[in-house]
Amino acid sequence: MAFVSRFRRPVGLLLIPAFLAACSGGLTPPDDVDSVGAITPAAEIGDTGNRGDTSSSYGMETPDTVMAAPERQTRRLPKIDSDEAMGIGEPVQASSGMLTVPEGGVSMDEGLGVGRVEGLAEAQANEIAEGNASQVVVGGIGTDTPQQMGEPEVIPMSDAGMEAESDGYLRVPDKATTRQRQSQQQSMQGEQVAFLPRLNNPMQVPETMGGMPASEKACRQRLQKLGVKFRDVPRISRGRSCGIEWPVELSGLSGGIQIKPAAQVNCQITEAFARWVKAELVPSARMRYLSGVSAIHQMSSYSCRTMNSRRGAAMSEHARGNAIDVGRIVLKSGKSIAIEPKGFFAFREKGLLKSVRGDSCKYFSTVLGPGSDRYHKDHFHFDLRVRKSGYRHCSL
Repeated sequence: MAFVSRFRRPVGLLLIPAFLAACSGGLTPPDDVDSVGAITPAAEIGDTGNRGDTSSSYGMETPDTVMAAPERQTRRLPKIDSDEAMGIGEPVQASSGMLTVPEGGVSMDEGLGVGRVEGLAEAQANEIAEGNASQVVVGGIGTDTPQQMGEPEVIPMSDAGMEAESDGYLRVPDKATTRQRQSQQQSMQGEQVAFLPRLNNPMQVPETMGGMPASEKACRQRLQKLGVKFRDVPRISRGRSCGIEWPVELSGLSGGIQIKPAAQVNCQITEAFARWVKAELVPSARMRYLSGVSAIHQMSSYSCRTMNSRRGAAMSEHARGNAIDVGRIVLKSGKSIAIEPKGFFAFREKGLLKSVRGDSCKYFSTVLGPGSDRYHKDHFHFDLRVRKSGYRHCSL
């Protein structure tokens, strides 16, 4: 008995671990217990005949279900961050309450029913591509041969070699016509290279490009306000002593007064003369004759000569267009008043001439007339001679 009890003790110790291993063999977890696919939904587990079991309701695999696993089809759950789990594996349909995104993106203008608007940069790019650019487009910048782009090349008729006649047929020009056209083109090209284009209105040319100075432009603006009728004429030059840099041709004054003949003078004497006529001559004529002035006959304006045309004398102000001589005044009533010494009974004429001659010193720096000397016995001489002392010579 003692031997049997000693033998049972080690056998019992060996049977206990074997029994425990046999009981716990069905509880060994599968290899992928750490993955999401280790837990299978209860709906996908095969029917074991005991749906009331707690372990089956939660989808836990029992030893019975593990044994039956090869006999059923299982589906693994998708991973949490996969496209299938996010529901973007297939395009979203409009029936699900969301709009389908087109391949080219969503256009708000089309959704609102507004047409496509072309941007400024796109419009300019299209114009340049089509050769219809409104601005000058220059190509080849940075090279030695830059050229304007966007204009079709003009082929001269002489280079084309043929021209169309009125009957619709093409004719080959003869040699004489071809030479004539080539010479005309060469002369035109030479003029375009040698000269800058001149505008008809010299006031539009900038002074930096040889245009009219600002003082001359301002003077002409004052003439327009005074109602003076004038036009710009080409520069007059006859050496250092004679000429007018920016001459005007005076043909009329305000109130319809005509200057006969038209006088070529500078702008400064024209302005002074227009102010004198408007402020002195016309009011004096109306007061004495109840009539306005119709015309003024001038005897000399620009003239390249010395003072009083004497040899050896200084150059006259007429040589620079800075003087004007008046020989006769015609009223609107038809009366003509000559600038000359008057008789004893010519009270109105003498009063008129004395009045306008005395007041003219406010407008001119030199005033000469009948009684001054034998050279001015038949006209009034007005000029704007500049003297260093500022002296005004008014011989009454």
